[in-house]
Amino acid sequence: MIIDLPRFIAAERPSWTELERTLDRLQADAGHRLTLDEAKRFHLLYQKVSADLGRIATFASEPELRRYLEALTARAYGEIHETRERGRRFRPVHWFGTEFPRVFRKHAGAFIVSCVITLVGTLFGGFAVLLDDEAKEAILPAMFANHMGDPAKRVAMEEKAKKDRFADSHSRFASELMTNNIGVSIKALALGLTFGLGTIIILFQNGVMLGLIGLDYILANQSVFLAAWLLPHGVIEIPAILIAGQGGLLLGRALIGHGDRAPLATRLRVLGPDLATLIGGVAVMLVWAGFVESFLSQYHQPVIPYAVKISFGCVELAALVWFLRSGRAQDHAPAATEVRA
Repeated sequence: MIIDLPRFIAAERPSWTELERTLDRLQADAGHRLTLDEAKRFHLLYQKVSADLGRIATFASEPELRRYLEALTARAYGEIHETRERGRRFRPVHWFGTEFPRVFRKHAGAFIVSCVITLVGTLFGGFAVLLDDEAKEAILPAMFANHMGDPAKRVAMEEKAKKDRFADSHSRFASELMTNNIGVSIKALALGLTFGLGTIIILFQNGVMLGLIGLDYILANQSVFLAAWLLPHGVIEIPAILIAGQGGLLLGRALIGHGDRAPLATRLRVLGPDLATLIGGVAVMLVWAGFVESFLSQYHQPVIPYAVKISFGCVELAALVWFLRSGRAQDHAPAATEVRA
């Protein structure tokens, strides 16, 4: 084949340069992913360079150009046919904003079961208070001793308090709340190792406490105080513990292996990253809930109007629902929309 080599080089060099730049970008950032259109363009450039290499293969006078195109073709071939998992840089904002809600939605069934178990516990606790006035003292742990008295008296005391008992200890109190709640969440997930039984017990116990305290205040006509007290931090804290329970139930199911013939080690290896993502997201949620409980939930009317606290909690709940459902359409998008060349 006879070709005008200078004209050929001038016409084709832009394609070679574009392919080289794409390869440099991919190799500089191991976590970079091409969109579908970019991947198609990359493959087209690879085909063009491969064809150009074949066209100049007979030109013995151009060894440097041939070696350049051979190297370019080899690099592109390697990128296209690479099958090993590439290392990715950890990006906290992307992880929490995208990966955490994606994993949550992926295992939504386990979250629903976690909610049902907690709801059953809540109903049990509510009926216990309704049927037996001494149920609070018998069931609630000592750490809730300040809630065991007459709710109306406690509300009156809180509303008349003139001294800020948290003035010098906000940070310490918040850290104690975070430590306790994160510990409970880790336990809820880890007890999935008991084939899910321990997780079920923790979720049920938390539901019982919610039912006991909640109905006790409702029966005392303190529903507004209860909502203003619990909503600001509870709309984050309670879902966080439910998500931890979701992880524990997933772990228990993986150990049981019902309907999954894969070896146990394989099931755990596949599930491991999702469990780490769930408990990590739970920890972030509980840090926020700890700050809110320390700096807002413990202040009552007239210091902070109940309407403000309830509104704040409702906004938080709406934001959480939006956050966990955000990007929902992407869950079912074709895998080719984001590919590694």
